[in-house]
Amino acid sequence: MKGDRVEIVIDAGGTTRTYEIEATRAGRRVDVTHGRGLVEVTETTRGGTPVRTARFMSGRVLALVEHPASRFVLDDDEPVTPLRRSA
Repeated sequence: MKGDRVEIVIDAGGTTRTYEIEATRAGRRVDVTHGRGLVEVTETTRGGTPVRTARFMSGRVLALVEHPASRFVLDDDEPVTPLRRSA
C-alpha cells in the first residue's frame, strides 16, 4: 500500500547506517524476506514485479522496523479491545 515503509538499521563497522524502502505509488507494497544469511526488502507492483530491492547480510542488521501507512479513522470503525491475559 502506498506509504508503507520499512526502516533497516545496519552495523557499518563502528557506526550505524539507516536505510528506508517505501511503497512510492498506489498499488505497490513492500515485502521482507530473510534466509541463508540475507535480509531482502523489495518494493513490488500489484503483479509481483520487483521495482527495487535492497539486500543486507543478516549478521549486520541491528533493527528492521515496518511502518504501515497511516489510515484515516472512519465513522464505522469499532474501538479496539485489549487482549486479556488468561490464567
